[in-house]
Amino acid sequence: MFVVQKHDATRLHYDFRLEMDGVLKSWAVPKGFPAKRGDRRLAVQVEDHPIEYGGFEGTIPEGSYGAGTVMLWDVGTYEVSGDDSSRALREGKLHLSLRGKKLKGEWTLVRMRPREGEDEDKPQWLLLKSGSDIAPISKRAEEHSVVSGRSLEQIASARDREWQSDRPAKNRKSFPLATSRTRRTSLKSIPSSRVLPGRVLPGRGKSSRSDDEEKTSAATTTPLNLHRLPETKPAFVEPMKALQLDELPKGLDWIYELKFDGVRALAIKDNRVIELISRSGKDLSAKYPELLEPLKKLPAKQAVLDGEIVALDARGRSSFQLVVWYQMAGLKKPPLFYYVFDLINLDGKDLTGVPLIQRKAMLQALAANITQGVRFSPAIKADSARLMREMKARGLEGLIAKRRNSKYESGRRSGAWVKFKWTNEQEFVIGGYTEPKGTRTHFGALLVGYYEKGKLLFAAKVGTGFDQKLLGSLHDKFKKLVRDSCPFTNLPEKRAGSSGLSAAEMRRCTWLEPKLVCQVRFAEWTRDNHLRQPAFLGLREDKEPKEVVREKSR
Repeated sequence: MFVVQKHDATRLHYDFRLEMDGVLKSWAVPKGFPAKRGDRRLAVQVEDHPIEYGGFEGTIPEGSYGAGTVMLWDVGTYEVSGDDSSRALREGKLHLSLRGKKLKGEWTLVRMRPREGEDEDKPQWLLLKSGSDIAPISKRAEEHSVVSGRSLEQIASARDREWQSDRPAKNRKSFPLATSRTRRTSLKSIPSSRVLPGRVLPGRGKSSRSDDEEKTSAATTTPLNLHRLPETKPAFVEPMKALQLDELPKGLDWIYELKFDGVRALAIKDNRVIELISRSGKDLSAKYPELLEPLKKLPAKQAVLDGEIVALDARGRSSFQLVVWYQMAGLKKPPLFYYVFDLINLDGKDLTGVPLIQRKAMLQALAANITQGVRFSPAIKADSARLMREMKARGLEGLIAKRRNSKYESGRRSGAWVKFKWTNEQEFVIGGYTEPKGTRTHFGALLVGYYEKGKLLFAAKVGTGFDQKLLGSLHDKFKKLVRDSCPFTNLPEKRAGSSGLSAAEMRRCTWLEPKLVCQVRFAEWTRDNHLRQPAFLGLREDKEPKEVVREKSR
């Protein structure tokens, strides 16, 4: 990836950054990019920056290196002639092909011979326009971010993200940037009154990092050469799975992400063809066509993204029930987004063996110029206990913890990704329903269960969570699945006082082929392995019935 950040510091300039060898190789370009063939600009090479900085837009506080305002001016992908970018950098000439939102074309970076008395830590280069001319950047594009659409003034006044450095500003020389290649930084977000999915939660730790954290960071920035990665066509792979735990792991080896209450889906881009595929391999493209157009704007010819289709309520919380309602005609549609959290393939290169933290940095840059429909789900760097308290108070579902250096293990639940939920909610298989009572029509309660050792076990009667329209639409689906016998192997219940079904009650039930999966929220599991206070949330079409088992924390 490449990034251009417009930086209003001591002097307004542009920071041009190329992802190379696990870091961002960086140049300060005081007068911006030339547009006409043969034109040239001075580019001063500065220290390498961490990959995470490539997705930063916000402010750097007074007293810190580079104090001022930073805008994500352009992002995209790049290629170097000859394919060996590291060698080209060492030899002092990089012929670049940029594919960004604003910069599309060829440029060349050429290192100049050092003059006597020149700062050796800041070699000077020339940035020349190669190839054909490009159209001048419009005034609006010049003055606004490709990520947020904001101007420098709006970013400065919002103060919603802040980059902290432990190197004071007084140590700098002639240019308002850090001069040491060992600068330590951390990213934090300014506290806000509402925390929505996609925002970084506020971190209140020290701005400088411990020695242990430095070692962890170094381990995640091992050299990455895209040209040496295996080639593979963009195609569906079974998504990686998270193991459920009673307590989230802590330590520098882990990052945290929001757990969404939506529909897991892979986005596959192959030139202009876009597909959304569920975790079970079903095509969701026709169901969510409004998400396809934003994905076409990804600055890559080919890509495979992992994420979740999410509908948000009035407080910005994801809700699976709202995703279900989104498909129902006649209802007001909630805001719908595709939150992306992993990158599996980029331009035909297999990224599954690349460390997670690098995959996320590449994904953040890739998705940065999409302002509608697609959102990046960032890693949250903070104490897990504090995060859980804050997020639980906001009514969010839970957290996912992932090892920073984990590979993408397709279809596996290896423990490199783990989940913690403070709401009890999971999938169940529908095996029948009871008769309606009172004023209710169509059916009374759903009879749901889960598989264990190949047998379908009854778990609960679910009688809440329906309105009249939903009762009717579900009943229409049930008509095609009616069968004579009960599909649950543990009915009738023999124990006295059980919350299951008696033989007499079973005679009044309608049984169904176990082909439909639904999402149910409940208070807890009882001692006799049933659900207390279950409520229906919606049907799940992204999971096969045989995959539904009782979720147990480890």
